Amino acid sequence: MTETPLDRAHAAMDAAPEDDAARLRFYDRLAEAELVMLLAADADGDTVEPELFEVEGGRFVLVFDSEARLAEFIGRTAPYAALSGRAIASMLAGQGIGLGLNLEVAASSILIPAEAVDWLAATLAQRPREVFERPEDVSRPVGVPEALLNALDQKLATATGFAPLAYLASVVYSGGRRGHLLAFVDAATEVEPALSQAVGEALVFSGLDAGEIDVAFFAATDPMAGRLAMTALRIDLPVPDEVQILSPSAPGMDPDKPPKLR
Repeated sequence: MTETPLDRAHAAMDAAPEDDAARLRFYDRLAEAELVMLLAADADGDTVEPELFEVEGGRFVLVFDSEARLAEFIGRTAPYAALSGRAIASMLAGQGIGLGLNLEVAASSILIPAEAVDWLAATLAQRPREVFERPEDVSRPVGVPEALLNALDQKLATATGFAPLAYLASVVYSGGRRGHLLAFVDAATEVEPALSQAVGEALVFSGLDAGEIDVAFFAATDPMAGRLAMTALRIDLPVPDEVQILSPSAPGMDPDKPPKLR
């Protein structure tokens, strides 16, 4: 069976059990993955009833990173829901329920305890703090940790159509504070929170304890966008083949409305 991103992230974590960064990358991939969750009954609107299993004294739901892996494990037709890892973590948070991932069907087979699910949900629920500062000086970014650059690259690769481009720069603010700025150009207002959240998650999952990065949004006509174009590092975001406006149509598709447990 084809190796998946979760397989690779799990292998890296398994090979370096003391490496916190590898563990964080695995949880980042888990949050971003589309998973199929075994249900006890067909979904009823936005309400789902996962099949619960008692394993090693704890309760777990079973999730797989492909329908084929679910079918291989269960060996029969069974109801399931396709949800993002972040939606599942949000749904299970505080319920004392863990995740059984790819059990018995892949090298990434693992039991994720309820405490880890709660931590993941809490981490993903964090929202960036809003500040109102405008840079006085912008320059080519220096001293940006490679781990953060890699995490940003992975996060922004999923932001298809959110903005045409972004600039990464070293900045100095009016009060003398120095930092790094990721500025998105011509992002639609409705996606600004999602982009800010993605950058915040990239910072958390990069494993940098004291890391910090500011996020800003500018129109292409803003003079600041022109200054950034001359000095900053340009990052082109993925462009969709066709512009589509999608609305949530199944449990878990809307990140602000995770499915409900029954």
